Amino acid sequence: MNKEKRLPKLCPACGGELRVTGMRCPDCDTGITGEFHLPALLQLPGDEQRFVLQFVLSSGSLKEMAAKLELSYPTVRNKLDEIIAHLKAYDPQDE
Repeated sequence: MNKEKRLPKLCPACGGELRVTGMRCPDCDTGITGEFHLPALLQLPGDEQRFVLQFVLSSGSLKEMAAKLELSYPTVRNKLDEIIAHLKAYDPQDE
């Protein structure tokens, strides 16, 4: 069973926002530390990230997305509008 791990966004102890504080290269073991904000797309829930990926792979065609997902065009449009609203809620200066 290959279950995809999800990147947590909230602290399990206090509910505060988690931030990335380090990265490491597995090839040469070089590491960097600091405090980094997650990009807006990574702050979306997993299902919305997958939707955005499929949208891009569909060349931005809502008609193609509706066919792939077997949903109506208005349903897909509403889902995209929800994702846009979530992205607008993130401060673009944090990018």
